[in-house]
Amino acid sequence: MQTERPTSRLAGEVLERNHRAIAQAITLVENGQGASELHTPLFPHTGKAFTIGITGPPGAGKSTLVDQLVAHYRAEGLSVGVLAVDPSSPFTRGALLGDRVRMRSFAADQGVFVRSMANRGHVGGLALATPSAIRLLDAAGFDRILVETVGVGQSEVDVVGAVDCTVVVEVPGMGDVVQTMKAGLMEIADQFVVNKADREGAERLARELRRVLREQSGKGANADVIQTSAHRGDGVPELLQGIEAFRERQIESGRLDERRQENLTREVAAFVGEHARRRLLGVSGTGLPPQTLEDLLGRRRDPQGLALDIVEAGLRPRLSEGVE
Repeated sequence: MQTERPTSRLAGEVLERNHRAIAQAITLVENGQGASELHTPLFPHTGKAFTIGITGPPGAGKSTLVDQLVAHYRAEGLSVGVLAVDPSSPFTRGALLGDRVRMRSFAADQGVFVRSMANRGHVGGLALATPSAIRLLDAAGFDRILVETVGVGQSEVDVVGAVDCTVVVEVPGMGDVVQTMKAGLMEIADQFVVNKADREGAERLARELRRVLREQSGKGANADVIQTSAHRGDGVPELLQGIEAFRERQIESGRLDERRQENLTREVAAFVGEHARRRLLGVSGTGLPPQTLEDLLGRRRDPQGLALDIVEAGLRPRLSEGVE
């Protein structure tokens, strides 16, 4: 049985890039335990890593693509942290078998850390835990952090909203561009990848993506479309070059800081909601005063109006004066 470290000691070991400590710290934030105590000393050490989200339908070859990116980054002397996120799996804890296989392939390399994360069954679990886990890897000094999601649902879109660059992976024969648009991926993509480019229909899919991107406005309109065959390594250097070129453009334009401000604001809002939920519900039952409960039950107050009153009462003075 692994001995748990005191939070202060654990934070220090994370800064030293102790893999066992990083894994334990991620488990704590995943379970919602001691996250604040852990992040307070670590937060000043964050903001240096560039984070990349890899999303797309199951079977698109994302894991192979991520492994190839890790190998190429390592060849350039950059350290890499990988989070494989599975919002749909409360029990497998992020496909542990695949995680173990990947861990073995990088086991001897202290410049690589791979960890699976899964939904532990509590509200907003991964939406809160993923940015926190990213920050732990950032504090540990990893140069690039790759966040791989299992599918393309709303949970995955939310998770990818915590990164600096979003790569959407598509493959021929698994639906058309219309499905991609319905999934909301056109709006979040910074890079599109048509993987398994040796398959029939890959060139047609790439052309269709480029056509749709030319016709639309918004963030996704500027996304590149790169064809890869990850199992052979084809196109991976071009993808890495595209990601790094995007990073340079974001830094030079100031957009990287703007995006991080947006992500941090969403994260604060998510934590406010989660802490309010826990405070209101309490460990058991409800934290609302009896009279308020009677007013709700008697239909003299409505839930939405009450929630707005609570938020206004709690946030207005603090935001106007600045939160200390």
